[in-house]
Amino acid sequence: MNWIPIALLGVPLAGAAGLLVPLRMEARAGGRLLRLYGPAVSGITFLLAVALAAGFDHADPARTQFTTDLAWIPGLDLRFHLGVDGISLPLVVLTALLTFLCFVYLCWGRADGPGQLLRPRPGGNRPRALVFTLLVLEVGMIGTFLALDLLLFFVFFEVVLIPMYFVIAVWGGGARRAAATKFILYTLLGSVVLLLGLLLIWAQTGTLDMVALARAHGAGMSRSVQIIAFLAVGAGLAVKTPMWPLHTWLPAAHTEAPTVGSVLLAGVLLKMGTYGFARIAIPVLPDGATAVAPWLGALAVVGIVYGCLACLAQRDLKRLIAYSSIGHMGFVLLGLATLTPVGINAALFGNIAHGLITGLLFFVAGAVKERYGTADMPTLGGGMLVRLPHLGSLLTFAAIASLGLPGLAGFWGEMLALLGAFQPAPGLSRPLFLTFMAVGGLGTVLTAAYFLVMLSRVTHGRPTETVHAPALAGGGSTATTTIDPGGGIDTGGGVAAGRGTGAGSTPEDGTVTGGGARLRDVMAHEAAAWAPLVALILLFGLWPKALLLITDPVVRTFVGAP
Repeated sequence: MNWIPIALLGVPLAGAAGLLVPLRMEARAGGRLLRLYGPAVSGITFLLAVALAAGFDHADPARTQFTTDLAWIPGLDLRFHLGVDGISLPLVVLTALLTFLCFVYLCWGRADGPGQLLRPRPGGNRPRALVFTLLVLEVGMIGTFLALDLLLFFVFFEVVLIPMYFVIAVWGGGARRAAATKFILYTLLGSVVLLLGLLLIWAQTGTLDMVALARAHGAGMSRSVQIIAFLAVGAGLAVKTPMWPLHTWLPAAHTEAPTVGSVLLAGVLLKMGTYGFARIAIPVLPDGATAVAPWLGALAVVGIVYGCLACLAQRDLKRLIAYSSIGHMGFVLLGLATLTPVGINAALFGNIAHGLITGLLFFVAGAVKERYGTADMPTLGGGMLVRLPHLGSLLTFAAIASLGLPGLAGFWGEMLALLGAFQPAPGLSRPLFLTFMAVGGLGTVLTAAYFLVMLSRVTHGRPTETVHAPALAGGGSTATTTIDPGGGIDTGGGVAAGRGTGAGSTPEDGTVTGGGARLRDVMAHEAAAWAPLVALILLFGLWPKALLLITDPVVRTFVGAP
């Protein structure tokens, strides 16, 4: 038994259990202890993930390491089997990192600042319950990537649903209840189908050991059984990915979720579905994968184009980023559908890149919404690079990383997925996959288009705001106010406002005022939460081998390639 995987699950679980015991000292401290508690517990978990990565034998990433294999339910031969290899290790570290950064974002900084955990709110914002929920969520996410038993994988896969439901339903936006209900219904129904597929594999092979099943490459299951099992397992995983047309729960969930909920949903939960394809569906059911791959590729490229076109039609910044995830995960699914080492490596690289980039995008979008009170792009009025230069620059960086600029992490996953489609696995139609490659290439152009349109609306131009000012516009209509960086205001009604401390001025404390509200640029706790993501996006963009050298040996073992 290895203690690190046990500790990775035990620390956040013990941290969540500790919150069930009320402490009078915490109340007397005015919530300061709670603001340290979440970062401390998640920080220890992240250090354990770093220790796991440091102790991993990088010379043999295809071997399952740090294994723990204990009897769980002896009567059914179910085992508590944990471990990591080159596929799961990056996702474990990513999960621990994003959770820790979410707590840094929530708990540091001024207690009354925008988006902070202890911000005063009518009726209370239940900070203790939020910390508990996020720690339970972390247990489920890490456990999904550590599990090496099919039923244990399913248990952890399901553990994440309830805490994420409450994150959306309790701490989300105005339509949070409907979004949370849609999320839980879709994912639970998908899980039922997934469970049936896993039970079919168990019935046919007599084992739930994922390592043994991957090594057997479908032995003991006929082709028809593999196809049925792949369809069932794939449908359950596709809901979580999400794959078009099973994606409709995602935009509402992202739009209504709080910032940390959106970050973890995009950065980790979506990866659980594609990880299941790479870990279970493709290596365990190779004949089923070959039969279904053309359909998987077709749905993937439809999702790419659909996501891009939907982004072009969006007004809400968070909703645009949500639809962009559908397109980006389409590239991941296209890579998986090629059944080649190049394509599957592209999918695994795209998983990590998307988690880092979209996590940063949702962090920044949440900060924008907290400052302006809206994520509606026309209402934001543009000119963010003038009003909030650091925040606008971070939004620009995350957008160009997401559109796949060479030298940043987003480039490699998409480029390698298209390269994999150029030469798919034997048994797959090359003309068909060349068509998929061409459509995917169109998707990269559309991705650049919608991000550039978004940046032109939000970060560029002269700062403008839409204000309800009957005296300026007349008749109770709205007027557009252009904010001069020098301090003046030019209104659409032809009335000039004074200088000094009016909208658009920049006082000595570094804040920017606009529309009567004081807007602060990037604050210290935000910089601390976002800087690691920026650094990793640059690192993996400039040195993709840092990930590919870990995943490639495992992928070649799974697909039987030399």
